[in-house]
Amino acid sequence: MKKAGILMPVASLPDRHGCGSFGKEAYRFIDRMKEAGLTIWQILPLNPLGYGNSPYQPYSSYAMDDIYLSLDILYERGLLSRRAPSYRRRSKQIDYDAVRRFRDPYLHEAYRNFRADMNYAAFSYQSWVRSYAIFMTFKKKNGMKCWLEWPEDEKNQPQENGVDLKAYEDEILYEAFLQYMLYLQWKDLKQYANDAGILIMGDIPFYVGIDSADVWADRSSFLLESDGRPSFIAGVPPDYFAKYGQRWGNPIYDWDYLQKTDFRFWLERLAYTDKMFDITRVDHFRAFDTYWKIPSSCPTAVEGEWIEAPGYALFDVLFDKMPDMEIVAEDLGDLRYEVHVLRDHYNFRGMRVIQFSFDSSGMPEDREHLSVYTGTHDNDPIFSWYRGFKPAVQRQMRHCLKRMGYDSGSFVHDVIRYSLHSAADMVIIPMADWLHKGHEARLNTPGTVGAPNWMWRMSESGEFASVCGDIRRDLEEAGRIEE
Repeated sequence: MKKAGILMPVASLPDRHGCGSFGKEAYRFIDRMKEAGLTIWQILPLNPLGYGNSPYQPYSSYAMDDIYLSLDILYERGLLSRRAPSYRRRSKQIDYDAVRRFRDPYLHEAYRNFRADMNYAAFSYQSWVRSYAIFMTFKKKNGMKCWLEWPEDEKNQPQENGVDLKAYEDEILYEAFLQYMLYLQWKDLKQYANDAGILIMGDIPFYVGIDSADVWADRSSFLLESDGRPSFIAGVPPDYFAKYGQRWGNPIYDWDYLQKTDFRFWLERLAYTDKMFDITRVDHFRAFDTYWKIPSSCPTAVEGEWIEAPGYALFDVLFDKMPDMEIVAEDLGDLRYEVHVLRDHYNFRGMRVIQFSFDSSGMPEDREHLSVYTGTHDNDPIFSWYRGFKPAVQRQMRHCLKRMGYDSGSFVHDVIRYSLHSAADMVIIPMADWLHKGHEARLNTPGTVGAPNWMWRMSESGEFASVCGDIRRDLEEAGRIEE
């Protein structure tokens, strides 16, 4: 059965407290999805937001950001003495620092009122929970500086255990408490979605940030200098998005070491992701075939070299242990043929983005086992993308759609219908396109850091509700409604 879904970050949902959460509006969003006939909710990584509030530079591959905790649900659980008042409820942008300052006293109150039980004990004893809790405790103690700038004993705690943690036990337990509450709220929300016939597609970044619990606790898995700084960093060479390439700054994996350990780092990471979501989108999939290796001394991504990765060896081990894991491979960009061979060898569903492939010849590689997008989190919404072309090009694009039978008078609507009528068994439309939004709703511009990236939010749930009927009609017309 052909499916259709929506790309919508949790942070971009409406909420009473300035940023989307796992609260009532998320449940209402799922109700609206069911009403519209949408069966896949693709989100962005839920991990703790790092540099530039990017979900692709997280402080951990396992932990979730406490900004997603619903204060209202904490109140209903009896962990808050009063319901938190509304804060920046109507704002159309997320002020992350302000929202965190508002929420902080409520989260600490909830911790003080919490009574641990055996379920909490079992959760907090997981190695990643303890490691992350210590990491964040030290990070906050050091003014949120990167761990490379901490005192030597804290910097080397995972290897040397030189710090007596008794003095920090309350702070460590607080961080573990936040992760436990996040886990409970997320599992309830996901179960609600699954009961409504909706699958959650999670998103796992290929790389982890240098300033992360992953690198701090497991330095052997990365190519680092003796002081912990990266010898090489990740990115991509010059392309459509960036003249000088993209210098991401993430450390490069030590693939020789990973292979000797049967890819433990990756398998544990993927296994946890598989437990949290129904489908996993793997960002920058091409790096399982070849990755761009940039000397850390280079100020741009122009200098570097392509290095082959042991993708086949990794996935052979993965599917021996987790044969049912469903992966969507982000295989966008100028790729060598071998990337597609790797993708197809394991029957991964690839991606095609209309903005990159729309021309008079139609959809390239219009096949069934495919995920089609009008755009991703890195693209301008269709409306502003279209407006960026000269009038002559706009006329040509409209003529192309009309020739294929799409002539509703709305370019955005026609592109959506064109996507839904493709042969692909999965079509994902970003919320901004369902709502016919423009540049103000763009989530991210690659190669840039900071505002307004990752700040857009839908201030009213009524915006989505107002188009659900139209969405359902489009899905019915395209044969993407499950009866």
